[in-house]
Amino acid sequence: MISHESFLIDGEWVRPTSPGRIPVVSPSTEEVIGEAPDAGAEDVDAAVRAARRSFTAGTWRRMSTGERADVLEGTLRLLEPKLAEIGRVVTSEMGLPSSIAGVQIPGALETGRYFVELARAEPLSELRSGRTTAAVVKEPVGVVASIAPWNGPFNMGVAKIFPALAAGCSVVYKPAPETPLDGYFIAEALAGAGVPAGVFNFITGDRDAGRALVAHPEVDKVSFTGSTAAGREIGQECGRSFKRVQLELGGKSAAIILDDADVATSMQGIAVGSFFNTGQVCASYSRILVPRTRYDEVVEALVATAESFVVGDPFDAATTMGPLVSRRQRDRVEEYLAAGVADGAKILTGGGRPQHLDKGWFIAPTVFGSAENSMRICREEIFGPVAAVLAYDTVEQAIAIANDSDYGLHGAVFTTDEDKALEVARAVRTGTFSVNSFTYNIEAPFGGVKCSGIGRDTGHEGLTAYYELKTINLTPGMERLFA
Repeated sequence: MISHESFLIDGEWVRPTSPGRIPVVSPSTEEVIGEAPDAGAEDVDAAVRAARRSFTAGTWRRMSTGERADVLEGTLRLLEPKLAEIGRVVTSEMGLPSSIAGVQIPGALETGRYFVELARAEPLSELRSGRTTAAVVKEPVGVVASIAPWNGPFNMGVAKIFPALAAGCSVVYKPAPETPLDGYFIAEALAGAGVPAGVFNFITGDRDAGRALVAHPEVDKVSFTGSTAAGREIGQECGRSFKRVQLELGGKSAAIILDDADVATSMQGIAVGSFFNTGQVCASYSRILVPRTRYDEVVEALVATAESFVVGDPFDAATTMGPLVSRRQRDRVEEYLAAGVADGAKILTGGGRPQHLDKGWFIAPTVFGSAENSMRICREEIFGPVAAVLAYDTVEQAIAIANDSDYGLHGAVFTTDEDKALEVARAVRTGTFSVNSFTYNIEAPFGGVKCSGIGRDTGHEGLTAYYELKTINLTPGMERLFA
């Protein structure tokens, strides 16, 4: 069992003031495989105040971008030899199949490198001349509270921490209570690479710790990825004190299959888009919109796609779908399965627990047919391996159905007509859109509209989100100081 006893606060590994512990339960065996401390209010306060002291002292933020980037590169070098171990921990704590972790975990380091190199090239000042001349300078936003989700813990941790640190911010990082173990690797590497004391602080804790972190008066910005319900609460708290806030929340994305689409290509995209990570992906395609004239053909292919997944032990190399992260999450998905049937949708495959697995929080990949957009399974985020198929008669109707949602995170169109693909992409109101694929591109901004959040997490915008802009109006001759 992996047992941790400390937090990283102000450059030291310190014991918590709170006696609480967080058990980490394997979602595939239902056994406790680790534990971490549960931060109390005093622990949160100590971490935030350490971050504030470091930011005020300015050792890190006053370094050149290149100097900070060198330290972060050193962090990545320290993580490199531990990738396999990190992958095993992530598989143990949240059930990601090891075959996928073997790609995703190294990919997280590439995300870190991307942000480091982006920061190296980012100009921190710009002269603007008009009636007067002004310098527009970028300054770090301050103390950042970074709260990561459980569905991609290590890679999301890297994606939150590295741009904030590269911009010169001080950070307090809290992973989700379901998946606290992998965060220790990041914290140890940052400390080992020489990040100054207090610049990066690491705590683990339940939702009360998260609330205390968000509400702390010394926090300047909150970066959160998780549910829309939690994001709404965070947004309200940040609004009261005008904290900067970055929220990547839920989704109910629609994949629109046009009448000219190649079904095989469509299924390749939907296999990933609807069922990757056991459907525990905010950007997943949970609504599949199909032309009524091709409904039977597409449904047959979609059912075959769902049934092609090998559900089981995430450490087995043959497994392509692991368990849901927790008993609570499985209960939630099962509630939606029952609601779908009650509303009149038909389960075409799946719809329950796999019969060959007597332990673990597994749900078979499920396809609902005869779905209507008014049903709960089409309105609310399920966060499980469940796709609902909806028939449409015209492209305009399909676009209207896609847009008839409280969410707007992702979406897709499958077609052989490039002009029509772009037309649909522009018409669907969402922050991200893919053509003939399910694509997550770290070099482009990712985020949502409506109830899917505020701000963008990746791309150039994912770095600049951690800067504040300051305008300095100059007197003649001062331009030379910004050459």
